[in-house]
Amino acid sequence: MKALRNFLDKVKPSFEEGGKLAMFRSVFEGFESFLFVPDTTAKRGAHIHDCIDSKRVMSMVVIALMPALLFGIYNVGYQHFLVTGQEMEIGSIVAYGLACVLPKIVVSYVVGLGIEFIVAQWKKEEIQEGFLVSGLLIPLIVPANCPLWMLAVATAFAVIFAKEVFGGTGMNIFNVALITRVFLFFAYPTAMSGESVWIGTEGIFGIGGASNVIDSFTGATPLGQVGVAQGVVTPIITNAVGTEISTLDMFIGLIPGSIGETSKIAILIGAVILLFTGIASWKTMISVFVGGALTALLFNQIGTTPIMNLPWYDHILLGGFSFGAVFMATDPVTSARTECGKYVFGFLIGMFAIIIRVLNPGYPEGMMLSILLMNLFAPLIDYFFVQANINRRLKRVKK
Repeated sequence: MKALRNFLDKVKPSFEEGGKLAMFRSVFEGFESFLFVPDTTAKRGAHIHDCIDSKRVMSMVVIALMPALLFGIYNVGYQHFLVTGQEMEIGSIVAYGLACVLPKIVVSYVVGLGIEFIVAQWKKEEIQEGFLVSGLLIPLIVPANCPLWMLAVATAFAVIFAKEVFGGTGMNIFNVALITRVFLFFAYPTAMSGESVWIGTEGIFGIGGASNVIDSFTGATPLGQVGVAQGVVTPIITNAVGTEISTLDMFIGLIPGSIGETSKIAILIGAVILLFTGIASWKTMISVFVGGALTALLFNQIGTTPIMNLPWYDHILLGGFSFGAVFMATDPVTSARTECGKYVFGFLIGMFAIIIRVLNPGYPEGMMLSILLMNLFAPLIDYFFVQANINRRLKRVKK
């Protein structure tokens, strides 16, 4: 590392103002600060002096996402070989999953970071680190068959209109990854819903090709099956080949769904990492699950449709509820920041997610819209709690 440090110090003058490569100063500074903690300090104003910066925080979130990513890669391959009826070999399963997921990660980072590099150069500022996490979240919340060009267009839209126009990292109102998914859902609905988008049935780069797909393949997600179920009190949820899915199957995650959202074990590991490192707020996270569970229990008492009768724990295990609660709702930029406000913010996310699922049969997954809705109201929640605290203090002064 010392040799690398010496090399960077040697070439640094070329990237500073007046140097031959000054136009790439932001690129150099971003690369340097990624490798080494900056040794500069604030000259004036109020700042927090700490041994960790936003890059290190973002890197820890990326580490917390690794279990969901690795399981997602395996599950994409597993679902493909399940529906094509081919022999299950772990090497082939992982290879197919990598061939499907890795290009999405590359496209997400190339497009998103490319735009951030351009904006940083244009504004003559340092490259911001927020997309380190968003760039990995985006591929994890889309279906396995999402076309790469659609993903590129949606990512560009989200970075430009949900982040850069607001001022960049730390200034955005809405979660960038969720805006990407919203754009895909409304601009290209056939790529985000239906029976053919969740499981890859075609070979990729010569991996996993099959001439026939078994007749029982439907491809619908378990939550989607519940949303369209008619004429039954408690619907039977099946996997891609028609086998009934148990609650344990939902927890393990070998079911159709978005790439990183199916395994609750992997999400739980990520949650432990985020909570142990203090990056995510347990108040927000727990409140989302409490709000969702209580709302689901309330609908269970009404029970006039199949999805109303879905047990509260199945609501939490299906779709993107758990993934959203752990990695999206806890985003420190777009969530509530007051300690009491975090309880309200999280509870309302869980509540609205279940309400959207139950009352809108055409859109059984409500977590995305619920989080974006509460992103909008997070500043208002904080305002009321801050104002209430000010009023209490004023009353004590007057006494």
